[in-house]
Amino acid sequence: MAMTMTQKILAAHSGESEVVAGQLIEARLDLVLGNDVTAPVAIREFERIPGAAVFDRGKIALVPDHFAPNKDIESAEQCKAMREFARKHGIENYFEIGCMGIEHALLPERGLVLPGELVIGADSHTCTYGAAGAFSTGVGSTDMAAGMATGVAWFKVPSAIRFALHGGLGGWASGKDLILSIIGAIGVDGALYRSMEFVGPGVASLTMEERFTVANMAIEAGAKNGIFPVDEKTRAWAASVSNRPYVEYAADPDAEYERTITIDLSTIRPTVAFPHLPSNTRPASGSGVVAIDQVVIGSCTNGRIEDLRVAAEILKGRRVADGVRCIVFPATQKIYLQAIREGLIEAFIEAGAIVSTPTCGPCLGGHMGILAEGERAIATTNRNFVGRMGHPKSEVYLASPATAAASAIAGKIVDPEEVLEAPGRRG
Repeated sequence: MAMTMTQKILAAHSGESEVVAGQLIEARLDLVLGNDVTAPVAIREFERIPGAAVFDRGKIALVPDHFAPNKDIESAEQCKAMREFARKHGIENYFEIGCMGIEHALLPERGLVLPGELVIGADSHTCTYGAAGAFSTGVGSTDMAAGMATGVAWFKVPSAIRFALHGGLGGWASGKDLILSIIGAIGVDGALYRSMEFVGPGVASLTMEERFTVANMAIEAGAKNGIFPVDEKTRAWAASVSNRPYVEYAADPDAEYERTITIDLSTIRPTVAFPHLPSNTRPASGSGVVAIDQVVIGSCTNGRIEDLRVAAEILKGRRVADGVRCIVFPATQKIYLQAIREGLIEAFIEAGAIVSTPTCGPCLGGHMGILAEGERAIATTNRNFVGRMGHPKSEVYLASPATAAASAIAGKIVDPEEVLEAPGRRG
């Protein structure tokens, strides 16, 4: 029977020769992930299992990144619980101060996720790793606890939507603009419990950073996962982060999809998601006069080195508009250090921005950038629900690093091409 890429990975990990959409399976896990919001709950459930032991000390990753560095006593206790659990069970992949990072950027950077693997994480944006040709999806803390104990989890095999990409992105358009355009077209439930599989000759034009961004936001269309085929860029990336062997899976030519959506990448333009849904998208150039109070550049969606380079290119030699707070969050310590070496941090600071240690803080309204009543922020994060970054009467606009940086200069939401010369294609 013909299968999609996702179905092939699930079949291989469940010991089945084939699986079909809607089938319930129990599958072997290659990695189980938790953060400082979700892991403490999973740990409490895990400890209720008589004589529980972790299934593999090298296949569990614990990353306190949401409220770390700790913002208050409660968050300190959350991280303490994770730290003590990691020590007790000899967890090999525990990352905190000094080696920390935002989980969905850190794990690929550390080579903990490779093509063909099956990953669950108690965080909805675990779907990020589909960029590397893996099946990865978010689960609840109870499922995380069971996964840590048994090394398996149950799944309902998703059906799939195929996104056929052609051509290449131009100007300031990026992977963020691509996924925002897709979500705007199909809606926040347009891929509900489906696999979003990205195929076609246009895939080769996307950098790995762009693929991570696109896969990261698959959940914002309701998807179970987003996944890209393994190609030369994937293989080169995998070789740069790990020497572990991996298995490549490819969809059968006659695999069954619910529908195919064809996208000409050359038509994608800088896009902004207006409050209060990622699907409420408009072209940046047609957004009207939307004055902003804060700009956030970073997160698990757009805090990688390529993102910082684009933002620095725009901000260098210019100034953040008066009255605008611009906060930059490198996604990992390694990215932060690389940004220092390349002079990007200097460019940010000289432009009037501030740079923070890696953290998820502002994205979820946790700390380091909370919005007051009536304030507006443009952010490279992935969600803009009511109260997402602070007060329920504040507003969050989602955009790419280029659009966010250009808007920081203008003091209002703008298309980068309104104020800057269009660049050549990167990557």
